[in-house]
Amino acid sequence: MTGQDTGISAHLVWQLGPVHITDTVVTTWGIMLFMLVAGLLLTRNLKEEPGPVQTAMEGVVTAIENAIKAVMPEGSRAILPFILSLWIFLVVANLVGVIPGLHSPTRDLSCTTALAILVFLSTHWYGIRIAGLKNYLHHYLTPSPIMLPFEIISEISRTVALAVRLFGNIMSMEMIALLLLMIAGFLVPVPILMLHIVEALLQAYIFGMLALIYITGGIQSQQLSQQKEE
Repeated sequence: MTGQDTGISAHLVWQLGPVHITDTVVTTWGIMLFMLVAGLLLTRNLKEEPGPVQTAMEGVVTAIENAIKAVMPEGSRAILPFILSLWIFLVVANLVGVIPGLHSPTRDLSCTTALAILVFLSTHWYGIRIAGLKNYLHHYLTPSPIMLPFEIISEISRTVALAVRLFGNIMSMEMIALLLLMIAGFLVPVPILMLHIVEALLQAYIFGMLALIYITGGIQSQQLSQQKEE
């Protein structure tokens, strides 16, 4: 194990030829494993009369489902698993930086880019799944084929913006916390910790809401183009 830097925010952990495993990859896979194990443990003994843990878990799912319904009243159940998983992952990933010795994987542009690409692909996946490939692609040519290049530019630019926004906020948050600790020592640990937690939760919410809006927008724009043709 080595501390060699491979970029502005990632550190090389292991290398085998051209394959580089950074701390971002290790932390990300650790979070996914944690979510998998936690999901299995929390859902294996569900009861009709829930206890405190099941009640809290159902409250989180209900709150996220209501947030999705507020943006997309119809078909919210179809995108619930993805948005739910994305939100929980982002909350855990952003809060990992609070743990001494660990860094949030979302401080790495490669991680946020992967998440933005996942949102990009999911937008088209759900659109094709609900409308069919032909109908979904047709909405890019509505009302005129001239709009196709602008639609493509819009898709690319918002994906880039989604990745850079989360990376910039989490990276700057960790840098500010580090600078304050270097200047003031441990005289202000609690305010810094609270600021980190609030900002982590806020950025997870913003990213999740933008993902939800993009997916909903892709589905609704296709449905609108179909209604105009009819």
